[in-house]
Amino acid sequence: MDDLVDMIVSDDSPSKISDAIKNILFAKSTERVNAATPYVASSLFGEEDTETYDDDDEDDFDDDEDDEEN
Repeated sequence: MDDLVDMIVSDDSPSKISDAIKNILFAKSTERVNAATPYVASSLFGEEDTETYDDDDEDDFDDDEDDEEN
């Protein structure tokens, strides 16, 4: 994330900044998909022995939205 801020401050090309943002978002979405996969698979195939999906990451997005509104 600091790299992104450095890119913006140093006035790198918009395409590089856009690519960096896309890479960060892709990495976050990949983590969330990987975390949810066992829960979805167990609910789809009826296995009840797996751990439940913990969506603590969603709270981070709510906090970010609140900061932007203020």
